[in-house]
Amino acid sequence: MPSIDLTGKVAVVTGSGRGLGLAYAHALAAHGASVVVNDIDRAVAEQAVKSLTAAGGTAVAEVVPVGTAEAADRLVGRAVAEFGRLDILVTNAGILRDKVLWKMTDDDFDAVVTTHLRGTFTCARAAAVRMREQGEGGTLILVGSPAGQRGNFGQTNYSAAKAGIAAMARTWSMELARAGITVNAIVPVAATAMTETIPAFAPYIVALRQGEPLPGFLRKGHGFGTAEDCAAIVPFLASEHARTVTGQAIGIGGDKVALWSHPQETAAAYADGGWSAETLADVWPVSVGAAPQSVGIPAPEVPGS
Repeated sequence: MPSIDLTGKVAVVTGSGRGLGLAYAHALAAHGASVVVNDIDRAVAEQAVKSLTAAGGTAVAEVVPVGTAEAADRLVGRAVAEFGRLDILVTNAGILRDKVLWKMTDDDFDAVVTTHLRGTFTCARAAAVRMREQGEGGTLILVGSPAGQRGNFGQTNYSAAKAGIAAMARTWSMELARAGITVNAIVPVAATAMTETIPAFAPYIVALRQGEPLPGFLRKGHGFGTAEDCAAIVPFLASEHARTVTGQAIGIGGDKVALWSHPQETAAAYADGGWSAETLADVWPVSVGAAPQSVGIPAPEVPGS
C-alpha cells in the first residue's frame, strides 16, 4: 500500500465548518497538511478548528463568505501568513435556493451562482496565482455534483453552477499544466443537509442520524454514504501519487469510486450539402434521435420492491 504523506503542505478548504467540507479538512489534516478552515459562521468555524486540533491536526479559521475576489485573497493570504505557502485548494462552499424555473427569482439564481461558480473561480484564481509564484506545482480540487452532470428537478441554479465547475476543471487542467498544478472536479454523493432535500434519500439520512447504517444497495449501487466516505479522494488527489491525474470528474460515495465521462457526441448523421428542417424531421427518429440521453439523478430503488 502506498503511503500518503502531506506533511509540510498547506490547504484551504472553503465551506469546511461542517458536512463534506469538514470531512475533507479532517482527511487532509490526518495526512499531515495544515488547513485553513472557512465558514460564514465564526462559532462553527472555530468548533471545526477545535475538532481538527483535538485529532492532532493543525488548523486556523478564516470567516468569510466566498464569492468575491476580496474573500479569495483573504483565504490565500491567511494560508500564507500562518503557514508560509499554499499547496492545496478545495472549493467546497455552497448554498441551496431550490425552486422550479417559473418560481425561481433573480436573487435565488444569483446567490447560488455567486457562491458556487464565482466562488470557485475567484478562489481558484487567487490560489493559482500563489502556486505559480511558488513554482512548485499544486492541487485544485473543485467540488461538483451529480446535479451538474445530469441535472436535477428544482435546481436550475445549482445544476448550472456545478456543470460550470466541471467545465472549469477541464479548462484549468490545460491552462495550469505547465505550472505543475493539477485540477480535478470531484462528484461526491453523501448524506448531508443538501441531499436530505431530495425526497428519495431523506428517509435514509434521517435513519442514519438515528444510528442506523445505510443499506448496502445505497452504498454500492448508488455510491451513497457518509461525508467521511467521500473524504479519501481529497488527500489522494493532493498527493504525489496523483500527479498525473488532472482534468477529470471523479465520483465518490459509499463503497464506490467512479470516473465520469466528459460530454461527447454519442451519435451522428450526415447530409450532403447540409440539413433542412424537413430532412432533420425525416432522419431524426432513426438516427441521432433513436437513443436519447437520460436526465436527472436516479432515485434509489429498494431491492425487491
